[in-house]
Amino acid sequence: MTEHDLPDPKTLRKLLRYEPDTGNLFWRHRDASLFKTERECKRWHTRYGGKPVGAIDSNGYILTKMLGHSLSAHRIAWAIHYNTWPTDQIDHINGDRADNRIVNLREVTHQENHKNRKLPCTNTSGVMGVYRNKRGAKWRALIMGGGKIIHLGYFDSFEDAAAARAKAEVEHDFHENHGRV
Repeated sequence: MTEHDLPDPKTLRKLLRYEPDTGNLFWRHRDASLFKTERECKRWHTRYGGKPVGAIDSNGYILTKMLGHSLSAHRIAWAIHYNTWPTDQIDHINGDRADNRIVNLREVTHQENHKNRKLPCTNTSGVMGVYRNKRGAKWRALIMGGGKIIHLGYFDSFEDAAAARAKAEVEHDFHENHGRV
């Protein structure tokens, strides 16, 4: 879906009310001229008018269907607030995908977005990029930089490996929330 297929921000503001301080979106009451019958208009207002927009999907994002599109609430919030659709990805700074307060949203590239990831549930060490090397019984530290895996070294202690990873995160401009649980 391209930006040209999406409803313009002016249309979004006519259909929705966005509260930047709470991140909530609500359906606005609509003019009866937008409906075929008065009954259809009343039914829509009873079901949707003034009520919250969307539902949380299996990935934790709030999604809604509108004007033939399935849209993410965080992208709608961005478009309403800044009067333009984002051209790249929107990062939820605190990691809560349902928190669409404007202070929690930032437009980023794919690489920048990956520098603010939660700790994967498959991680066993508790620190992103730190792994137990089964063969040598040492700790290995890695980081992604410039699209490549960078080996930071093998360490006798977990603490040394975690410190090397933390230092590399600063050097490679990772977000301070990266690796949170």
